[in-house]
Amino acid sequence: MLVSISSLRDASARYMYNAFFGFTASPFSLSPDPSFLYRSQQHEEALANLIYGVQARKGFMVLCGEVGTGKTTMLECLRDYLDAQYIDFAFLFNSRIDSKQFFEMIAYDLDLRCERSSKTEVLFALNQLLMQQAQEKRTVVLIVDEAHNLEWEVLEEIRLLGNLETRNGKLLQVVLAGQPELDRKLEAPNMRQLKQRIVLRCNLDPFTARDTTDYIQFRLACAGVEKHTVFPENLLAEIHLRSRGIPRLINAICDNLLLTAFAMERKSCDLEMLDEVSRDMRLEWPGSRHMRRALVEDTFEQIPFKVS
Repeated sequence: MLVSISSLRDASARYMYNAFFGFTASPFSLSPDPSFLYRSQQHEEALANLIYGVQARKGFMVLCGEVGTGKTTMLECLRDYLDAQYIDFAFLFNSRIDSKQFFEMIAYDLDLRCERSSKTEVLFALNQLLMQQAQEKRTVVLIVDEAHNLEWEVLEEIRLLGNLETRNGKLLQVVLAGQPELDRKLEAPNMRQLKQRIVLRCNLDPFTARDTTDYIQFRLACAGVEKHTVFPENLLAEIHLRSRGIPRLINAICDNLLLTAFAMERKSCDLEMLDEVSRDMRLEWPGSRHMRRALVEDTFEQIPFKVS
């Protein structure tokens, strides 16, 4: 290998990486860039449902999906829509907060003119903003990412904010996004009041093999390469298997494959490169050696032994 992979991690090296393949941007960046959103059917439906929920003032909406399935990217698209429509919103990206911090963050994001360390002051100012927006036939949105990490007390505060409404609908639209643990959390007996208020639920599942191929081709096209020979068809199928169809893993695998190909001064990737990348990333997938070993060990443990 002419260049070590570790030496390619800095920004200047990535410019060379992009120039080598003819990219105008890094095609597999892990940043949640809406311009690189692959609009699969499920992503289109989820985004349309969230926008509809805001427009129709439905109140509570939930977006769930496994780690790396694109929830944050969807929220970025929603934020772009809200900005374009001049709709005020608060975006909580750090959900490991207590009730006091929750109200402070809302006050900061919505630029409420009040004593932000006082829950009472924040609630009065928030209610005033919501009523003002309602009179102008507008709404306000609260977006919470990683909502599965929210403390019970904060979830209850969010539920109580749903009491703010008029005969025309909810004054505050709430979008809770999180991992499947969020769904399980909402099933708890003490959350039944909040669960009953959830009008829209959206789920993001891992890609199918077809979606994985289309996703990779789409991102390469977004980066300026419409017709590519970088990833042969048989390799695309293997990338899907090893990534388990999870977009974040697909990005990481493809990015490392391109770095490896660049280091070797080759314009296409192969299975040997993928094996190297898989080892470096400590990947496990159905049929991998580690998965087979775990299956054998699990089966072995379940075999009853007779002691004579």
